[in-house]
Amino acid sequence: MAIQQTIFGLTLAALLGVSTVTNAGETGIFEDRVIKDADGTEAKYVLFTPAAAINPAEGKKIPLILFLHGSGETGTDGKKQATVGLGSVVKKQAASFPAYVIFAQSHKRNWRAGSPDANRALRMVDELCKAAPIDTNRIYLTGLSMGGYGTWSLAAAEPKRWAAIVPVCGGGNPSDVAKFKNIPCWCFHGDKDSAVKVEKSREMIDALKKVEAEPKYTEYPGIGHNSWDKAYGTPELFTWLFEQKRTELK
Repeated sequence: MAIQQTIFGLTLAALLGVSTVTNAGETGIFEDRVIKDADGTEAKYVLFTPAAAINPAEGKKIPLILFLHGSGETGTDGKKQATVGLGSVVKKQAASFPAYVIFAQSHKRNWRAGSPDANRALRMVDELCKAAPIDTNRIYLTGLSMGGYGTWSLAAAEPKRWAAIVPVCGGGNPSDVAKFKNIPCWCFHGDKDSAVKVEKSREMIDALKKVEAEPKYTEYPGIGHNSWDKAYGTPELFTWLFEQKRTELK
């Protein structure tokens, strides 16, 4: 099975432009995966497995990130959602990126909590936690644009699941913030965004501050909708992110 997974990972790594893997222990791998819905329908997604998990030290637990893409990557091909945003960063840092990453794909352009797409993504998380050495106190949620909306929504719906959230150029319901005020948050947005107005993030950050939360917020002057390249290209983001741990068990 390990050999088969490596082959799958090598194939997808080539498609994504990752350097050829000659020794799976030297770099992480991208792998095509499939999950079945309740009606038996298959849904494709991508899993990044870090090098540390391929030949793990005994007892070592590894963090996990769930990434939610934007509306432009909606579909059923199971691949394009891993080529933008966080996927681009992981691709460049495949040898050193320290976390599993689930790149789920929305079929119906909807990441809001309770939707089939969101429920499927959460099942991917649950299944991986059963099969891999996941540090369940270090499961992180991030998304861009439509996925930013999904990040705010799933934080409110599943506040005990996440160690930290990183919504990028999305928006949420300010009345929900009390539900997840204790989750560390770093939000990003460009102030010239014409697709999702910057006020959407400002409203959420202001609402969190009103309930005595301490969110981090980065607003990029002169940047339009694509604030995700700058956001995920911020090295300090990942230093901060992997320091966050969930203190309350589910």
